[in-house]
Amino acid sequence: MKALIFAAGLGERMRPLTNTTPKPLLQAGGKPLIVWHLEKLAAIGVTDVVVNTSWLAEQFPEALGDGSRWGMRLHFSYEGPTPLETGGGMLKALPLLGDAPFLTVNGDVWTDFDFAQLPRQMHGDAHLVFVDNPPQHPTGDYALLDDGVVRPEGERKLTYAGIAMYRAALFEGWREIIGAAPGAELSPPKFKLPPLLVAAMARNAVRGTHHTGRWTDVGTPQRLAELDASLVP
Repeated sequence: MKALIFAAGLGERMRPLTNTTPKPLLQAGGKPLIVWHLEKLAAIGVTDVVVNTSWLAEQFPEALGDGSRWGMRLHFSYEGPTPLETGGGMLKALPLLGDAPFLTVNGDVWTDFDFAQLPRQMHGDAHLVFVDNPPQHPTGDYALLDDGVVRPEGERKLTYAGIAMYRAALFEGWREIIGAAPGAELSPPKFKLPPLLVAAMARNAVRGTHHTGRWTDVGTPQRLAELDASLVP
């Protein structure tokens, strides 16, 4: 199995910490946030991990090497000085990810979710992990129904955890789906992933899992400090 770690963000809300260090390389519990993911990915047998980069991109291979310390191969997908957003970044990385379903995780989250719970045999084009809505995002993102189907709207919307399984087929017809969205005309294109997910939901091609354990969106220096303190033995 292959995986993609989103690590290209500018980390603007984390300044001044991210003035000199990209957010996924900030430390919590004695190691960089991205290393927590790499260890968990290695534990379930992931052999190749693509890390998309932009801000301070040169620091990632310097800090992580080629992945051999975790028994995997690391590949770096550089997006240029301006990140391509989630959709554009994933599209650019697809040649490195192949046609089989692949795992994705945001480089700026921390969780005790076991990646082994993600389906190896997928139904549809995406399988998303959700968490209860945190204080900073009280309205949630999508509705997870009792049968595991995901809808754009519903009685109780949950927050996307930044962890998922995808098929490359999600991007079929992506230009028609996003239309004239700003950045779509660029090469490589820059666009967000949610419009493709909503289109997939319309054809019943998105499923989900509700994780009720620990999860943190490390979006501010305060949340990073709180996470770090909670991980100290």
